[in-house]
Amino acid sequence: MKPRYDDTRQHLLDTGHRMMVVKGFTGVGLNEILQAASVPKGSFYHYFKSKEQYGQCLLEDYFRNYLANMDERFAATGNTARERLMGYWQKWLESYCKPCDEQKCLVVKLSAEVADLSEVMRLTLRDGTDQIIERISGCLEQGQLDGSLPQGDAYRTALALYQLWLGASLLSKLHRNSRSLENAMATTLMMLVPEEA
Repeated sequence: MKPRYDDTRQHLLDTGHRMMVVKGFTGVGLNEILQAASVPKGSFYHYFKSKEQYGQCLLEDYFRNYLANMDERFAATGNTARERLMGYWQKWLESYCKPCDEQKCLVVKLSAEVADLSEVMRLTLRDGTDQIIERISGCLEQGQLDGSLPQGDAYRTALALYQLWLGASLLSKLHRNSRSLENAMATTLMMLVPEEA
């Protein structure tokens, strides 16, 4: 007997996420997703008109969850903005110390692959990463107000930090070790030293 899912669309997205974070977008065929999800092809086309639209929806779902997690982390009370931001980077570092099949970052996995393959997926990735940078910038501004982070152009700092960590994540995949991410953490700590009172 086939398992029943309350939300077939979400089940398809979750299944594809688990597969594409390991094998990429083009490395996973539609039939492979359907077989892993135990969902017939007709059900897939009920929710998605193409694999490209599926990829776009997959990225939108990823960013919706990722950004909600960031909002929760950065809105938490009881810690300084610097502690909240450093907790974000620490979680990033820890997630990339896991084996590839346990990593969940579709931005790192799919950005270079789909940027030239699909304009709608490229735009979804661009818009999602812009929102991540905006949230980092907002946390930096909070830290400037509470004195836990240095003064300066919060947006440019957020952009530089995100680029640093994204690049370090790619290098960690190439080298299959965490040294690049550890260097990113050391650089981040240097960049975020609060000014002397």
